[in-house]
Amino acid sequence: MADAIRLVLTNMPTVLFLAALAIAWFRRNGTPADRFLSWLLLLSVGAEMIWGGFFHVFLPQVAAAQIGWQVSPFQFEIGVADLSIGVVAVLSFWRSLSFKAAVVLYVVLFNIGVAIGHVRQAVVNADYAPDNFGLLLLLTVIKIPLLAWLLWKAHEEQGTAVKAR
Repeated sequence: MADAIRLVLTNMPTVLFLAALAIAWFRRNGTPADRFLSWLLLLSVGAEMIWGGFFHVFLPQVAAAQIGWQVSPFQFEIGVADLSIGVVAVLSFWRSLSFKAAVVLYVVLFNIGVAIGHVRQAVVNADYAPDNFGLLLLLTVIKIPLLAWLLWKAHEEQGTAVKAR
């Protein structure tokens, strides 16, 4: 049982991503894109960033070791940023599509920077630690187009897509 708990806790981003997709799949309220977008923002962005932010702020040794870094004062800053956007992403679950759009824009831009930084660390410093160049990076990269596409589809479903001129 302890091994199962450890497996879930060390793979929390994957668990939250898959849980968001599964819940959105089985729930039938709202339009499909908005439903998937909402659950991904709640769990795979919100809860995940609160989870990661907690480790960066309160357990920096653990977070640094998983990423393959040394403990740094910058971890507190990224931890606070993660906690902040995590809370806003959780709140977006109950807010309008416009509110979700602002969250998605931030998350997409942030994740692009995160992905570039982690790939750079792998190439320049041969840092292939699990949370630097592994499944977490893959999920980060997947969420960039997925969140943007779901936002676009949700706007279309609501009939508010921007018309090409």
